[in-house]
Amino acid sequence: MNRVELTACIAELSPLRYTPAGIPALNVVLEHESEMLENGVTRQVKLTLRAVAFGTLAEQSARLPLGKPCRFAGFLTNVRTSKGVVFHIQALVPEIPAEQVLNPI
Repeated sequence: MNRVELTACIAELSPLRYTPAGIPALNVVLEHESEMLENGVTRQVKLTLRAVAFGTLAEQSARLPLGKPCRFAGFLTNVRTSKGVVFHIQALVPEIPAEQVLNPI
């Protein structure tokens, strides 16, 4: 299964473009920073990830502010021109501030 959910901020936002078929497409760079528990030890995690969105989702993503956390869901694939990875965004949900979360776990 190739399903990824990531809370991240948009660090870079390219101009909205259109594929040859006329579908809106948007390239972004996402940045994530958190603490994770690994083998009983807290670890600082930072990552930068290239991502792309298509269609209405690309148009919605183009309006997101830089630096504001958002939850992204999608899948990973190889970049056609290199050995890198690109995250294909299939859904996004703005993060709810912790003080507004009811019944936090």
